[in-house]
Amino acid sequence: MTAKQISKNEPNPTMDVPVTQGEALEHYRMLCGKVDEFFGRVETRYAEDMACRTGCNDCCHVRLTVTMVEAQVIKDLWPNLPEATRSLIHARAHGPSDSLCVALQDDGRCGMYEARPLVCRSHGLPLRLRQERSLPIIDACFRNFHDTGPGTVAPDCVLDQQTLSTALLAIDAAFSRARQTEPGERVDLAALVASLP
Repeated sequence: MTAKQISKNEPNPTMDVPVTQGEALEHYRMLCGKVDEFFGRVETRYAEDMACRTGCNDCCHVRLTVTMVEAQVIKDLWPNLPEATRSLIHARAHGPSDSLCVALQDDGRCGMYEARPLVCRSHGLPLRLRQERSLPIIDACFRNFHDTGPGTVAPDCVLDQQTLSTALLAIDAAFSRARQTEPGERVDLAALVASLP
């Protein structure tokens, strides 16, 4: 995904034009939609090479932090989750584990899938990762592109991690400015859900 693909025909969230919290959230939702569409295209074109399936959760074995705009999307979804799901996530949030995402359910699914952060939405895709003082590399989940390697994927199916991160940070900064808080703040996902009713 290029910067042009992310921002084509849409207001540019990197501009210093003041936006409301609602507008920043809408920019974030549009970005999520574009990443989801991108994922769908890669999955369709490389179905045999993509192991990502419901219940596959290797990428959920981590304690996450989220941006403030992502935290707001989770807060907005929270009251609409089934009570049993909220109870399980709360229990995990208050537990000792640093090795699992608090949203991971017993069946391997995400308990707040609709509000999952961008890192989750893009995991598994071939990602172009830029490294200081070396050429970019293309990497993917170790379960995907096992036989061919992610470097064999067509360029239009490789997501540029720096472009995605830049877009997210710009939207999050606009959201923070609208809230009159410090841009760049992140929140521990477990701490966030532990604070929710």
